[in-house]
Amino acid sequence: MMKKQTLIAGLLTLGSMVPAMAATHIDMMFPAPVDGKLTVKMNQLVKDFNQAHPNIKVRPIFTGSYDTTKQKAEAAAKAGWPPALVIMSANYTADLAINQQILPMSELFQYGSDKDATAFLKENFFKAVQKNAMFEGKAYAIPFHNSTPLLYFNKDLFKKAGIKGAPQTWQELRADARKLTSAQNGQWGIMLPSTNNDYGGWVLSSLVHANGGNFNNPDYPGEVYYNSVTTIGALTLYKDLVFKDKTMPKGVLDSKQIDAQFLSGKLGMTILSTGSLTFIRNHVKSFHLGVAMLPKNVRRGVIIGGASLVSFKGISDEQKKAAYELLRYLTSPKINGQWSRFTGYFAPRKQAYDLPEMKQFLAKYPSAKVAFEQLKYAYPWYSTYETVAVRQAMENQLAALISDKSVSAAAAAQKAQQNADKILAPYQSQSALNQQ
Repeated sequence: MMKKQTLIAGLLTLGSMVPAMAATHIDMMFPAPVDGKLTVKMNQLVKDFNQAHPNIKVRPIFTGSYDTTKQKAEAAAKAGWPPALVIMSANYTADLAINQQILPMSELFQYGSDKDATAFLKENFFKAVQKNAMFEGKAYAIPFHNSTPLLYFNKDLFKKAGIKGAPQTWQELRADARKLTSAQNGQWGIMLPSTNNDYGGWVLSSLVHANGGNFNNPDYPGEVYYNSVTTIGALTLYKDLVFKDKTMPKGVLDSKQIDAQFLSGKLGMTILSTGSLTFIRNHVKSFHLGVAMLPKNVRRGVIIGGASLVSFKGISDEQKKAAYELLRYLTSPKINGQWSRFTGYFAPRKQAYDLPEMKQFLAKYPSAKVAFEQLKYAYPWYSTYETVAVRQAMENQLAALISDKSVSAAAAAQKAQQNADKILAPYQSQSALNQQ
């Protein structure tokens, strides 16, 4: 009897020494593509999630720009450490799916109550953001934050120049920019971003849509329309602002340069992401800020920007379960709305706008409504095979156009098309041109 009791006591002691079930560890990569304290906020959101889910341990990894995020996620996966979730530029979804690098969302949703990821996407997110989250009819991503480009303007400079409201057409935009330019005061009428890290292509593509065209084929990721009249017209606007109107400085402009010039009170207008809205609003000190939709030429038109959540292949079943929990947390109406109010991005989750705190925020800051209202004129982001390289084929020509007066818009468009077609050729040959 004594031996039996001793054995039981020993087993109980041994049991007390066995650690609790280990938490599932996952990595989440995230960029900060616009100015602001996004990294601090994201780290706090992940910390809150970890505290509420002791069986999951999320490691947040800041990865820089959208382009570098893609590079680092691919490198981690190749090295055998695939990230369970990545806040990835929304227009990379098709490219990643074509190259079989990411999981269809059904792989994560099988562990939740929603089950059907595509139905969840279509039922809960704005239609304008859905196409960039899908490939071949299936959800490969879930939208996290989205944007459209906005026209930011200095109301005080407008008043001084006798301009009564935001320009509604390209003609008004050019005329207003001329009135706002003063070489004597070191004041520019307008600045448009033109870097090859996506800002240049993003703004240009919105201008193409405002000119009545398409930058790419939204239904086939192997075709772009760089050499079209609508694209040449948008390129001509860039060139005319620099060399004909002399209302924009020559050469490539990045968002940080533009921010600094605008916040100094020496810039009349700019086009930047709605994701910059909170940063700009918080830092404008010497003038009254104006925010408006992009002017039209043939029609109103902008393209969606921002990011979606994707999951890389190679993670375990337990990590898929954990990734699903984190995804549902980040895209919940509460957190999605909170992130929107903090950053300036609009929330892609429709129910976020039904919450009292969101209604109060929009009433207090009407400028935050502009991107939301502009959704009715929004088109999917360009999304192709080898998206980055194809995009940069145009962005490199845009840089040449606004740096060298001898380069024509037609020549820039033709060269961009030729370079893009070379990059797209392998995909075209195995898809649209495949006759077998």
